[in-house]
Amino acid sequence: MSIKNQREIYTIDFRRESVRLALSGKKSIAQTARDLGVNQSTLHTWIGKYRDEVVPDVETKLSLKQQLTDLQKQVRRLREERDILKKATAYFACASR
Repeated sequence: MSIKNQREIYTIDFRRESVRLALSGKKSIAQTARDLGVNQSTLHTWIGKYRDEVVPDVETKLSLKQQLTDLQKQVRRLREERDILKKATAYFACASR
C-alpha cells in the first residue's frame, strides 16, 4: 500500500484573493495562511507571483483612505473658520448699534 502525495489545486481567483488578504495589512501573512488553510511558504510564493496584479487595488484603497482623512481634517478646519466668522459678525453687529 502506498500513500499518494495529494496536492490541492487552488484556483487563480483563490490565489489572488489570498494575496490581497495577505497584503491588506489587517493580519500577518502567517495568520492569513493559517486562516485560509494553506502553507505559509505557499502563500509567500503566491505573493511573489501575483503581487503586481493585486497591489494596485490595495494601494488605491490606501490612497482613498488617506484622501478621506485629509478631507475630514479640511471639513473640521472650515467649520471652525465658519464658527469664528459667525461670532465676529454677531460681535460687530452689536458693536455698531
